[in-house]
Amino acid sequence: MFRQISTLIFCSLLLWVSNTTFAAIEALHFRSNAEEQTYHELTQELRCPQCQNNNIADSNALVATDMRAKVLELLQQGKTKTEIVDYMVARYGNFVTYDPPVTAGTIILWLAPLALLLIGVMMSLRRRKALLPTEQTTAELTAEQQTRLQQLLEKGKEQ
Repeated sequence: MFRQISTLIFCSLLLWVSNTTFAAIEALHFRSNAEEQTYHELTQELRCPQCQNNNIADSNALVATDMRAKVLELLQQGKTKTEIVDYMVARYGNFVTYDPPVTAGTIILWLAPLALLLIGVMMSLRRRKALLPTEQTTAELTAEQQTRLQQLLEKGKEQ
């Protein structure tokens, strides 16, 4: 009985481990070593839109697979590295590059938190200033209020 169970567990583990052997391997054909080098550089430089922190060379996402195929297709059409990056940016946006250009949108993204922080500090200072008593507020007491204040102070001393 124990032998049958251990054999079943062993076979299950072998099947589970051998499952990785069925992974797909991309077979790419390049016309020259320079084309292959350019392909590898581009796939390292372009970011996967789905994974967000992986380049398309390391990503297994479907969109990354499509992007790698498009890079190879464009290279085989004779496009330059810059033209391929421009195509990918036009299709997927500036996010696909790890070094996006400075635009009005990126400036806003960088400056908005700083502006909000400054507004918050200014509002806090204004609020604190409004809560602090000033000489004008103490001097504006009427004679009746001053008499009442004096009575309360004397009553507090007696206790």
